[in-house]
Amino acid sequence: MRNTARGTRHGVVAGLIVSSVLLGGGMFLAGCSGGSSSVASSSEAAGQAAAANQPARAAMPSAAAIGSSGGQSGTGTTARLAPASSIIYTAQLTVRARDVSSAAAQAAQIAGGAGGYVSSETIKVNPDHPSEATASVQLKIPVAAYSATLGQLGHRLGSQLALQQQAQDVTQRVADVNSQVASDQAAITQLRALLSHAGSVGDLLSVQNQINSEESNLESMQAQQRALSHETSYATVTLTILGPKAKPLLHRPKAPPTLAGGFGAGWHALRVAVSWTLAFLGAIAPFAVVLAVAGYVVYRGRRWLNRRRPTAGPASPGS
Repeated sequence: MRNTARGTRHGVVAGLIVSSVLLGGGMFLAGCSGGSSSVASSSEAAGQAAAANQPARAAMPSAAAIGSSGGQSGTGTTARLAPASSIIYTAQLTVRARDVSSAAAQAAQIAGGAGGYVSSETIKVNPDHPSEATASVQLKIPVAAYSATLGQLGHRLGSQLALQQQAQDVTQRVADVNSQVASDQAAITQLRALLSHAGSVGDLLSVQNQINSEESNLESMQAQQRALSHETSYATVTLTILGPKAKPLLHRPKAPPTLAGGFGAGWHALRVAVSWTLAFLGAIAPFAVVLAVAGYVVYRGRRWLNRRRPTAGPASPGS
């Protein structure tokens, strides 16, 4: 009986242990499945949010991370949209065409179709040699249509010989001018407010002179602002059109100075100086001869007159 009771007790204890293990494992598995489902749901929600924001990000300009903001909750990177760059585009295009005049007219038409205009035009035609005609046309093209218009000019006018492009970033300069304009406007506003409270005539004149000075500076800054706005809005294309037999203009880079070049330049300068000196002496030689002859004649005449004068005798004692 004792053995049976002991076996029963051991079975009950073993059953309790197994039940506890099974219960703990079930709770652990339930927690894992719940965590997995929550992670999956959050990932799915993040994916849907990213998909929803994708068109908006595509429509926005590029953003640049410019710093980090710190606080009690932690640190994080703050991104702000980079300001639009102000760039001046210029290009030099050389083409060869059969008819220079018609090519220049077609270039003006292409620029006008893109919203631009012709700022200057020079056509040189030799009646004896019409195939050697040349033309230089300066075009102003909107920046939005700059690349497409440049491609049309290179392919539709004739055969393209050369193309050079430059891009100058003037973003900082534009920002400085805009800041100066705003500062001058604010100063003029404050001075005009101060003008109404001026007590004496001297104060009134002093404030008015400061207003005139600030207005002059403001007009100058506004002129620079308009010029920069035009330069950054319109690209400048210098188009050179050559006839079938016209020779292209070759711009060779200047060689650095050398010892032989300096010696040659010095020898050339010496020869030029000697030549000018001899030319000067040759120019004054006739006048020098005439002056020398005249001086000799005057000298001989004075000596002859001195000889013809009677000499005075010795004075008597009575006198």
